[in-house]
Amino acid sequence: MMNYSHPGTSQHLHFCYESSNKSCPQYIYSLAVRVPLYILFAAAILLTVFGNLLVIIAIAHFKQLHTPTNYLVLSLAIADFLLGAIIMPPNMVRSLETCWYLGNLFCKFHNSTAVTLCTASIVNLSFISIDRYYAVCQPLQYQTKITNCVAMVMVLICWSLSVLTGFGMIFLELNIWGIEDFYYENIDCVGGCTLFQSFASSFISSTISFYIPGFIMIGIYRKIFLIAKRQARSIHNSAFQNGNLERMKTYQTKMERKSTKTLAIVMGVFLSCWTPFFLCNIIDPIINYSLPPFLLDALAWVGILNSVFNPLIYAFFYSWFRKKIYSKYFSCQCNCLLFQIRITSFT
Repeated sequence: MMNYSHPGTSQHLHFCYESSNKSCPQYIYSLAVRVPLYILFAAAILLTVFGNLLVIIAIAHFKQLHTPTNYLVLSLAIADFLLGAIIMPPNMVRSLETCWYLGNLFCKFHNSTAVTLCTASIVNLSFISIDRYYAVCQPLQYQTKITNCVAMVMVLICWSLSVLTGFGMIFLELNIWGIEDFYYENIDCVGGCTLFQSFASSFISSTISFYIPGFIMIGIYRKIFLIAKRQARSIHNSAFQNGNLERMKTYQTKMERKSTKTLAIVMGVFLSCWTPFFLCNIIDPIINYSLPPFLLDALAWVGILNSVFNPLIYAFFYSWFRKKIYSKYFSCQCNCLLFQIRITSFT
């Protein structure tokens, strides 16, 4: 059994199941460490659930938001909402109590669902980047190429690929293919729920779940940025010919700053959250699983936190979406106030 110490835990040896001779070791965090972490994780869960739930309700409620782009945003919000609602709470308990008490079958289901939802979230982001490419770079062809039907096909591909990756890999035990003896002799224990992977499994799953969608996003957003700069220069040249140089210089600078800021936020948040985990996920089997499991667990949490930021970036970041939410909210408040005034005057 691999033995390592957790930062902030007691050094006394404990076990998840004292009566079992194959129990996993339990590392008990001190109260000063556990309480702040529970508060931090609970806050992340609430933000993930309610932020994405608001996006889901808004897109489902407003018919004006029933567009191909928003169907992709809706699919993203559903994946992130489910991550916050059904994956993050058990993850929180497992990470802080360092034991799993829900059984082996539920552990497999939990890990499969976690891989599925994380993959769906990332692949949805890549499809949104494709949608944005046509909207920005080929606006005249956008409505004919990105229809509701095309958006639904993208959503179907995304979820089918994600379910196949998550449930296929774990329930068929492809994650330990080729290292079964090592896993059952050195890693497997009662009270643990760790997604352990061979190099082939980690490489293939990481490529499908992160590297391919990530490179698609980087390539597309780079192209969008270059085209935006080219369009800004074209506007600048047109303004020079028409004598409106100063005003158009200001517009060009503003346009370039806005596009740079938007793409920097989109790619910066995504890469900052997920890159450390997927790099370590591939490196760990190469260095004979030398990375501490608590480090991989912490990096997985950082990746999952991307689901907290997604509704802010891909929904509330757009002014038309915010206006629709705010207008609906304030109209409801005004209607309620008018109703109360009428009731009061009648009585």
